[in-house]
This record gives sequence, C-alpha cells and structure tokens, in this order.
Amino acid sequence: MKPPYRSWESLQKAIVGCDLCPRLRTHCTKMARVKRASFKEWTYWGKPVPNFGDPSARLLIVGLAPAAHGANRTGRVFTGDRSGDFLFRVMHETGFANQPTSRDIDDGLTLIDAAITAVAHCAPPDNKPNPDELANCDGYLRATFDHMPNLRVVMALGSIAFRICRRHFRERQWLGSKEPAEFLHGSLAGESKVLMGVYHPSQQNTFTGRLTPDMMREVFTTVSIILSKR
Repeated sequence: MKPPYRSWESLQKAIVGCDLCPRLRTHCTKMARVKRASFKEWTYWGKPVPNFGDPSARLLIVGLAPAAHGANRTGRVFTGDRSGDFLFRVMHETGFANQPTSRDIDDGLTLIDAAITAVAHCAPPDNKPNPDELANCDGYLRATFDHMPNLRVVMALGSIAFRICRRHFRERQWLGSKEPAEFLHGSLAGESKVLMGVYHPSQQNTFTGRLTPDMMREVFTTVSIILSKR
C-alpha cells in the first residue's frame, strides 16, 4: 500500500491542518488564549504540532503529546519545556542533536540522524488523550513510518507510545520472534527494525529520579551501537 501522503511535506501540512478531535483543538486554542503568566508575551502556536527532523533519519523518537505551554506554545515537539531540556541535552551529548537547548522554533536546533513525532499531535487536557483521539492520530504515525525509508530504531517514550508502536510493528511484521510482552525501560525487540521502550522524560519521572540523565544516555548509546552495525 502506498503512503496516504505523497511526501513528508504533505504529511506535515496534513498534521497541522487536522481538525478530527474537537476537544483537543478547543483545548489547544484555549491554552493559546489564556497562556501561562511567564509566557504572556508569546504568540502561541495553538495547533497540532508536526513532526520534527529529517525523514531520511534512522532513529524515530515517539512521544505522547505536546505540552500545553511547551510545544503547543512553540510549535515544535519537546521545545520550550523541561522535558525537552532533559531530552535534547542528552541527545546532544550522544551525538543526535547539534545543541543541548530547545527554546523556540528558530533557535537553530537540528537533529542528527533522528526525527521526533508523537502518538497525539495536539496538547490534551491533563496530558491525557483519550482512545478515540489516539485512533484519529494513528494514521499520521503510520504515514511517518512510511516516509522514513532508512528507519532502523523506534524509541517509544512511555507505555502508551510503546503499546501503539508495538501494534504497528506487529502489523508490519517487524517484530519477528522477539516480541516484547510489556513496557520496560531499555527493552529491545524486533529484527529488521528495533523497538526500544524508554521512560518518558516527564518532570514526574525526572524529578523523582525514576529517569536519570545516565539512564537516558545509556539508551541513546545503545541506539548508536545498533546503528553502527548496519
């Protein structure tokens, strides 16, 4: 089956223009209007947030959803919040980003052999997209896979992203005999393509020490080793 979008660019435009989830679109618009006091001078993005990175990359990182005052404000995934600060600092240290900071869409950040997407492209209330909303976004994840011809590793951040990515791996017969039964940090599965489970760099995880910089560096180092073998 051919990809439903002719190019990466047409996929990106479709994501930004999507209006399939009224609850999420209303929430994004409301957050852009209300704003956080510390960002009152900002003009919020307030729309679905597209993928970030080069479709020729071999690593795809899959998060949950944009943060209301992070990516929903800046228009780029993991940009403008502490989760992004944590993620990009480690990506820079391990050679997957050209700089350790992600303040806004024009800050010069470039990913190296990596791209980032999410299982939901709109900021959800309480950071919890419902099943119907995840289903509405599922076609965009499928098309993202379709338009990454060199894809080798999918890093799923958190149990929800992991579960959705695992289903796509099953459908594409990428798991082979190495199918993961449950989400575990650092778990690996798959043969022609590798699915990796990683704790999400949420403040809840990083502030409590459930996910440390050393733990995150270790998984990106593992990705580098996998990519070096091909």
